[in-house]
Formats: sequence, structure tokens, C-alpha cells
Amino acid sequence: MRYIIIGAGAVGGSIGGRLAGAGHDVVLVARGAHHAALRDGGLRLRVPDGEYTYRLPTVEGPDGLGELRADDVLVLAVKTQDTVAALQAWGPAPVAGGGTAAERLPLFCAQNGVEGQRLALRVFRRVYGVCVWLPSTFLEPGSVSAGGAPLTGMLHLGRHPHGTDETARLVAADLEKSHFEAPVVPDVARWQYAKLLANLGNALEAVAGPIAGDKAGELYQRVRAEGEAVLDAAGIAYASVEEQRALRGHKVDLVSLDGAPRGGGSSWQSLTRGTGNIEADYLNGEIALLGRLHGVPTPLNDLLQHLANTFARERRAPGSMPVEDLVRLADEAVAFVQES
Repeated sequence: MRYIIIGAGAVGGSIGGRLAGAGHDVVLVARGAHHAALRDGGLRLRVPDGEYTYRLPTVEGPDGLGELRADDVLVLAVKTQDTVAALQAWGPAPVAGGGTAAERLPLFCAQNGVEGQRLALRVFRRVYGVCVWLPSTFLEPGSVSAGGAPLTGMLHLGRHPHGTDETARLVAADLEKSHFEAPVVPDVARWQYAKLLANLGNALEAVAGPIAGDKAGELYQRVRAEGEAVLDAAGIAYASVEEQRALRGHKVDLVSLDGAPRGGGSSWQSLTRGTGNIEADYLNGEIALLGRLHGVPTPLNDLLQHLANTFARERRAPGSMPVEDLVRLADEAVAFVQES
């Protein structure tokens, strides 16, 4: 199988680089300065066991490949806000022997949240969810770092909306030869919703800095509790913290990498790169949506969604709001809902 990594940033670049390092056929898809850097100098991947450069075919879209191959596997690793554009580009791409990518090829959604695979299922017949547990960083064109050890990450795989098949097992086998653990599960959404709860802190970190100390930690727990209440009201199952901890153990411990500090997660990185957008609508916004559908107030997630989008739109520096100010705004938001 050939792996086409649509969005070779932190997650996509780490997966693509590790697959290439294990001898698999990989194509990287990127845009702008990142595409130029990958094309001209290769993918520089820094991991605990060293720094590697992979000179891989790099394209900006399907036109750069001509016809796709019947054994291609598409890995969608763009941020959720970029999903529709990616689907519009790759869905109609012709496949050797007839048909299109949307009709014939498997699409694995290696993204935060749950909306990307819903969008994909409108276009692609064979969609797979991926629960991404992969601490990685992309701040500079052409360069990605992943500090997980001894494994680079854990990637639960399964058909969307449910089930497993031979394709998932074949992809998992390739990943497990490439420094990942890749459990194939029939209920991948249960793991993705558990990861969604963890990702509710992304906006908090992006706005007010690392979730360290009592004030930030306590606020995150309040935000997460709000998310759990919403999922419970919606009847949506999610893996418990204890189940996740038991499975992961110390398989993906984050270690520091010389010359590649990890300042924060994906939302923090979006603000650092000044992209002008952020994924909060599909993290905190997912909880807000479900809360409205099921009659559960979500003032804390509403606030974080709003602030993260404001920071992205105005290109504010990540972590520039004092946590005390954020806690005050959170208390005011909760009080307003209680008084309404």
C-alpha cells in the first residue's frame, strides 16, 4: 500500500515520516512554504531516537500525482476546519482502472474531534476513524518533532461509524512496524470522544498558557466536567480516564527533544504560526453543539470557543491572557447562565 498523507503537519508529518522510516511508500501533501520546504529539503523529523530527513514525493494536491493507485490509502491529517476543502480536492481524483478516490479508496481521518469523519462520510464510501494520541509539534516549514517514547504514538483505528475490516488491520500492522501502537476496535468513536474531552483544554492552553498550577488545572476540570455532562445527556459513550491510563501506561511518555521544545498542543501551535484560524469550533464547539441539542448549558466551553477564535482572528500571541483573567471571565459566564 502507498500512504498519501493529506496534511503533513505535526500529526501527518509524524505518521508519514515514521511510515517512510519503516520502508513504506509515502507521499506528502502540503501547501505554501511547508510544501516548498518538503519538496526542496525533505521532511526533517526529530524524535527521541534521533533526527531523520526523508526525501519523499510531495504534492499540493491530486493533480501532482496524476492517477491515484488502487492500493493507495488516504490519511486525512488536516485540521477539521480544512476538511471540506481537502475532501473537495481529493474525492473526485481519478483512480487507475476507473472510478474516483471517493468511490474506491479508504480514507483514514487522523484528526482531533469527531466532525471530520462525519464530513468525510458525505463524500467517501470507506471512512475510518483514528483516535490520535501523538504528542507532536509543527512550527517551522519542513520540520516536525514528535517526543513520544518508547512509542511515537497510539492510534486507535476503526470503520466509521462502527466496525472493523481487513483494511484497518493491514494499516494497523504497518503502523505497528513504524513506532506506533494501533489497536483496531469496533467502537473507535468511544476513544475519540474520550480524546475530545482531553482536547477541551486546547483552547485554555492557547489562550492562557500551559495547564499548570491550581488555577488553570481547576478550570480545566470544570471545563471537562461540563463536557462529560453533555456527553452523558446525549447518551454518548467514552472511554474512562482509568481505561485510557491502563492501556497507554508508559508507552507514549513525552520526553524533551534538544532544539525542539514543545510549547503546547495543536491549538497553541496554530496561534504560534499565526494561521488565522483554530480548531475550537470542533472541540469546545462540539460540546456547545451537543449541549444545545440536549438542553445542557455549556458556558465554559462557549467562552473558550469564543476566546480561541478571537485570538486566532486577531493573531494574538498564545498564552497572552493571564489565567486569573480567564478564571474571572469563566465565573462570570457561569453566573450569567445561572441567573438567566
